[in-house]
Amino acid sequence: HTGLSPISAGFVVGHAGLYQALAMFVVAYFIIGMTVLSVCAIATNGALDAGGAYYMISRALGPEFGGSIGIMFFLANVCGSALYVLGLVEAVVDSFGIPPGQNVATGVRVLPQSYWYELLYGTVLLALCLLVCLVGASIYAKATFLIFLIVAGVLGTILVSFFATRPTAVPIHLPHFNSSEIKNGSFTGFSLATLHDNLGGGYGVDYTTGQMMSFSSVFAVMFNGCTGIMAGSNMSGDLKRPSYSIPRGTISAVLFTYLVYNLLAFLMCATCDRTLLQKDYGFLRDISIFPPLVTVGIYAATLSAAMSNLIGASRILYALARDDLFGRALTLAKKTSASGNPVMAVILSWLVVQLVLFSGKLNTIAGVVTTFFLLVYATVNLACLALEWASAPNFRPTFRYFTWHTCLLGIAGCCIMMFLISPVSASASLGFLLILLLALHYLSPSSTWGYISQALIFHQVRKYLLMLDVRKDHVKFWRPQMLLMVQNPRGSSRLIDFVNDLKKSGLYVLGHVELQDLDMLPSDPLQPQQDSWLSLVDKLNVKAFISLTLAPSVRHGVRQLLFTSGLGGMRPNTLVLGFYDDTAPQDGLAQHPAFTSAREEVPLGFPPLRAPTTPKLLSAREYVGIVADALKMLRNVLLARQLESLDKAWELRRAASPPPSIHVWPVNLLRPDSARYADTCSLFLLQMACVLNMARAWRRARLRLFLCVEAGAMPHAQEEKLRQLLKDLRIQAQIQLVPWDAVTRLHWQTRRGPPGGPAEDQEEEEDGAVNFPTNTTQVSDEYVCAANKLVLEQSPVPAVRFLYLPRPPADTSLYPLYLHQLELLTRGLGPTVLVHGVSAVTSTQL
Repeated sequence: HTGLSPISAGFVVGHAGLYQALAMFVVAYFIIGMTVLSVCAIATNGALDAGGAYYMISRALGPEFGGSIGIMFFLANVCGSALYVLGLVEAVVDSFGIPPGQNVATGVRVLPQSYWYELLYGTVLLALCLLVCLVGASIYAKATFLIFLIVAGVLGTILVSFFATRPTAVPIHLPHFNSSEIKNGSFTGFSLATLHDNLGGGYGVDYTTGQMMSFSSVFAVMFNGCTGIMAGSNMSGDLKRPSYSIPRGTISAVLFTYLVYNLLAFLMCATCDRTLLQKDYGFLRDISIFPPLVTVGIYAATLSAAMSNLIGASRILYALARDDLFGRALTLAKKTSASGNPVMAVILSWLVVQLVLFSGKLNTIAGVVTTFFLLVYATVNLACLALEWASAPNFRPTFRYFTWHTCLLGIAGCCIMMFLISPVSASASLGFLLILLLALHYLSPSSTWGYISQALIFHQVRKYLLMLDVRKDHVKFWRPQMLLMVQNPRGSSRLIDFVNDLKKSGLYVLGHVELQDLDMLPSDPLQPQQDSWLSLVDKLNVKAFISLTLAPSVRHGVRQLLFTSGLGGMRPNTLVLGFYDDTAPQDGLAQHPAFTSAREEVPLGFPPLRAPTTPKLLSAREYVGIVADALKMLRNVLLARQLESLDKAWELRRAASPPPSIHVWPVNLLRPDSARYADTCSLFLLQMACVLNMARAWRRARLRLFLCVEAGAMPHAQEEKLRQLLKDLRIQAQIQLVPWDAVTRLHWQTRRGPPGGPAEDQEEEEDGAVNFPTNTTQVSDEYVCAANKLVLEQSPVPAVRFLYLPRPPADTSLYPLYLHQLELLTRGLGPTVLVHGVSAVTSTQL
């Protein structure tokens, strides 16, 4: 069923002329040919099941595309079946209908004509198709083979008739519109004059509908006869060897019908005048050497096409129902007979075709059917194109006569012809497709078919990652790329969300270290955990990757992740750790809106939180060692304390004035004698605070920058200098002067030796080496508590504070004291981030 009937060929040639008819054939068969190549490629790339084009598209492009195109292909086949039934009714009425104005049957014209009578005839013919399809595919195959033999005989008779029949005048009755008018058409035999008259177009009124014909409307009717290329693939579930039969049968049918209809068009133009071609679509009976055989052949071919579309629609509906893309809506269509025939799908398809029959005339629905079929063909080409472009190793069809160029040409041809035939139908079809896509995307269950989008994304990401050259990095385009270490997500949900705001479209990796030895285990214990972590990322709606590792200690595990996380130019440049203290962890995940609002349980893959009496997996010395390791690897470090107490939603949405604030202390409070605001670490701290303020959720917050000044140190000059720096960096912040003589006095009182003495000289040496071995020995707990009080006294209470994180001492024996002083400095401050930067991240250049 890959070609139009001889009746339609006469219709096309009569209105379009030979030249335009041949052009229509070329365009139609070009689109069909490109699509056939794609169908053959997909059909030979693996086992096919029921559903034909739907099965191919859904398994290639995923359930959203497959389901939406499946529905449209079902509707196309349903409307196509109705179209052929209406065409057969027209042919029957033309042959056996009582002419208008006559109430008495004469001769063979015994069938009354009216809308309801024609609907009755269509219903009877459709019932015959239903009976054949209900019996099963085997009887359908036998029936179509018998019909093929009949049609082949008729075709031979027609070809002989063009040569054997003598020139004659053929009386034409126009029963539908003018009962009194009788015209004469002429069969002239082979005549150059007739051929010359029929070369150009001569569009007239279609006597069955009263509508004026045009190139697009004629092409729509003609193309409907070419939609049978999917007849074989629609039966893919019933074929013994679909990957063998579909390519050979489809290509043979396309080539055969293309040659036959070009030959028929030429013969018609050379032997029949335009009046005969336009006003009598059944003229082949009048010129045939055996008219009854032509009538039987036309009826048989049209009936076969109607059955083909009906059984194709049922198989598509059955495949859609079996895949459960529409839930319970198609449950009924799953039922099959004992032999496996989807009888309920056949009955449901028959009911829909019966409804379409109420539309009436053939050309009324031709444009819609053509648009639907073209959209399906375009999507088949798209599926093949996507598989080819994805370059997946498992896409290796045995049919190799295609390239991505043929797929692209097929898509372009289908889309152009859609809008040429009917812009309104094309736009409506695309809108309907989009609605189905969105509905399936949000409502359909996930599938295990594999998503071509993932393969295409992988292909493109790999290409762009190779293009991302770290040697071309520039500070202007620096962005934070975070590695957040998480021991148990149950106690870190708000920290995970906070770091997601800090990443500024950069890389974000959630790292986790499992303390086990792979040598002592039968298999990798991390693989079962992967799904729980990925579900966590989805539920928390953070744009993060997951990186899990096994290690004998947490410190070794963090080193592994710092060395190996990321790929190419996308590697973490900043390590984020929770603070090391004795606070009992709280299960924030159970109260997180992502779980409480949806009434879903917390993923079971995560163990309960550590009890307060349970010893930690990490010692204080090892924790500080992780910070030191990261700095040695030139990674920036953030230590987040009490972030789980940050209620971002309340802080940022409260209506109270003033708006929430972010406090920034860019001075090293543990080194009051080197209080500088423009070193690398201070600038990095400013950058991170600014990045947080740029996040959509934090734009209402206000940055407040605290400038610590001493008496006699020209505070206004320092303020103006800092203000100019902020202006150069395009950072909007309010500067607040903070006198801290009382705090620094405590520092100088505990110093050994006066200012400018040996101790100070030694300190400056160490500062130049960016390594402070005696840092913690020079600051007393009393001073640190005073600095903590100074920070705490600044009002209003901020949503979060950013503080300068000093570098750990080189002497590892001082690690516990270093951590102790950090704890004193941040005690009671609420959500606080300690920041140490090692790389330049700000730029004043354009």
